[in-house]
Amino acid sequence: MSGPRKLRDLGLTALLVAPDREITEQFNGSLQDTRGFQILAELKSYPPSNTLDIRLRQLRPDVVLIDVATDLTAACELIRFLGGWKPALQVVGLHRTNDSAAVVQVLRAGASEFLYAPFDPAVQREAIARLRRLRPAEEGDQELGKVVVFTSAKPGSGSSTLATHTAFSLRKSAGKRVLLVDFDLEGGTAAFYLKLQPKQSVIDALSEINQMDAATWASLTLNSSGVDVLAAPEQPFTGQMDPSRLHGLLEFARMLYDWVVVDAPTLFHRTSLLLVSESDQAYVVATSDLASLHLARKAGTMMTQLGFGRERYQMVINRLSKKDGIGGSDIEKIFNAPVHASVPNDYFSLHRVISLGQPLQPDCELGRAIATLASRISSFGAPEKKAAIAGDPKAAASQT
Repeated sequence: MSGPRKLRDLGLTALLVAPDREITEQFNGSLQDTRGFQILAELKSYPPSNTLDIRLRQLRPDVVLIDVATDLTAACELIRFLGGWKPALQVVGLHRTNDSAAVVQVLRAGASEFLYAPFDPAVQREAIARLRRLRPAEEGDQELGKVVVFTSAKPGSGSSTLATHTAFSLRKSAGKRVLLVDFDLEGGTAAFYLKLQPKQSVIDALSEINQMDAATWASLTLNSSGVDVLAAPEQPFTGQMDPSRLHGLLEFARMLYDWVVVDAPTLFHRTSLLLVSESDQAYVVATSDLASLHLARKAGTMMTQLGFGRERYQMVINRLSKKDGIGGSDIEKIFNAPVHASVPNDYFSLHRVISLGQPLQPDCELGRAIATLASRISSFGAPEKKAAIAGDPKAAASQT
């Protein structure tokens, strides 16, 4: 698994409040050069203090960027409100011009910096350097959550089952915030097996990601036994995936959750390759039948050809039975790679929890195996606890 990713690696995290869309466009355009701010969300009007409070608690940005040109009085009121925020937040005023009167009022209200169009990169970098020096060290050390992808070499190998119950197990064992995302856009079954009735899906999340806020995110996810679930669309989606929106969605989720568990379609699908490239760790699930093992070997070869090192993904054997007459060492010879974990065939335990729409418990062989897998995943280093919206999992997914 890759080393810890820090919010500081992506620039100062920021909430942008900007009714003036021209200022927004100019400022966002300048970030291509400076990359000093990572915009978590944009508000297109000056929000009431209670709304701003909710969004700050959700996002925990380092900086609030405020358009002070549209309504200087309203902007200064927000700046004064932010002055009492705990932990301390830094505020930057944004203006169309270098208006000296506005500079004085904004700084007196409590802002740390004042930037104006065309947002010269050199001036902006100097301001960012000052903001970084003022930022509390513990805030800068906050880690982003981990993204773990479960995919398969062959349809029906049970990767959805492992993704679902691993998410529950991570939540139960570590007490961390966990999100389960069903990215099987053509045949996702998480919501069905968890007896959830989502009104929106991951496709809606992708379409809204550039304007995502607390209320929108809460409407997109459903809770199931402590895990947030972002469901697949009810009707199969066969359109093209926008890589930039997918990246934005996962980066947003990283800031809200300690673990983001993704159920992906088969590895040979373009969506899965995009997801693997965004992940900290991927798990390729196969069964012990010859067709699945053959495809798993092909999957490993493809991953190598695409430049994914062996440290980026692990092989997991599902539904392994002593009756199969094949052991882990035999499978490793076929893969020419180690098997990270093997999971037993426990049809009756799985059928029971699917019928109830509940997560597996470690009181059965399958439950214990998945708990062990989750423990091994979390041993890579659990991230710092996030301030986010809590949710629930995608419990039983199909092994068929």
